[in-house]
Amino acid sequence: MWAAAPLLLLLLLLLPLARRWRRGAARLEPAGRAVLITGCDSGFGHLLALRLHRLGFTVFAGCLCPGGAGARRLQREAAAEPGRLRVLRLDVTRARDVREAKEMVLSHLPERGFWGLVNNAGISTFGETGWLSMETYEKFADVNLLGSIRTTLEFLPLLRKYKGRIVFMSSIIAYFTLGNGIYSMTKAAIEKFCDALRLEMKKFGVQVCIIQPGNYARSTRIQPPVSAEEIWSELSDEEKAVYNKEYVQERANFFNSILSEGSTNGHEVVDVMVDALTSPAPKARYMVAKLKEKALVFVCALFPTVVMDSVLSYALSK
Repeated sequence: MWAAAPLLLLLLLLLPLARRWRRGAARLEPAGRAVLITGCDSGFGHLLALRLHRLGFTVFAGCLCPGGAGARRLQREAAAEPGRLRVLRLDVTRARDVREAKEMVLSHLPERGFWGLVNNAGISTFGETGWLSMETYEKFADVNLLGSIRTTLEFLPLLRKYKGRIVFMSSIIAYFTLGNGIYSMTKAAIEKFCDALRLEMKKFGVQVCIIQPGNYARSTRIQPPVSAEEIWSELSDEEKAVYNKEYVQERANFFNSILSEGSTNGHEVVDVMVDALTSPAPKARYMVAKLKEKALVFVCALFPTVVMDSVLSYALSK
């Protein structure tokens, strides 16, 4: 371990120089470069599709519901400059949709080729471990984890060819959980997938970035307020024998209070997604969170598990 100390010291000394170079280096020219974004019906994906189109990228906006309000808004935006923003049906759990998305990209590829893949599609829910069915776990793994992997594998040859970027939407919830362990599980898994992919893609000139937002529930509406009555009605008899209605109501109130504190400024997250796609030296991880959220991540990363468990248990008891 001590043999690595001089190298670590050198890296710390070089870090300010690297940051200075990163700020001064020329940014990428968007014109003629294509980006595919998943989950553009709403939230960060929707905002990013609009932003990248206005910057000059050729945007392929994957929507679960191509006839929905979000997709129609994107189509109105696209009408101003036909051909540079295309809305396509893309359910990341369906291999056929992913293959057809690649075919569309290939048939409308601009002169500078395929530059970026943004794996943004995701879903969230609330519930303690025993409250959720196996089917729910499978659905979340398919959308949040396997959907990103499925799309990445399909587009990897194009990304290697054009030395592009891959951006993944994670969350600070990858580090800890407060009532949505099923969401945390999928985000922690996608982080490890990215860590392996990032190292493997370096030799091809492909850069992999992870976006880690804090609580932006009010901006993305990925998680609607939860209903204690609905949760109770769906619990099995075994779970009802362990938990009572009052406990479920307390947990629902707690989770809803967290949702109500979420930031409404989704553009803060979109800003770093744009940086990941356009910076000459993008970061491996972009954390966009409040100070207290970053403090929780810090405690989780550097302190013994018993300390983090105590902090979270205290929060849950309030």
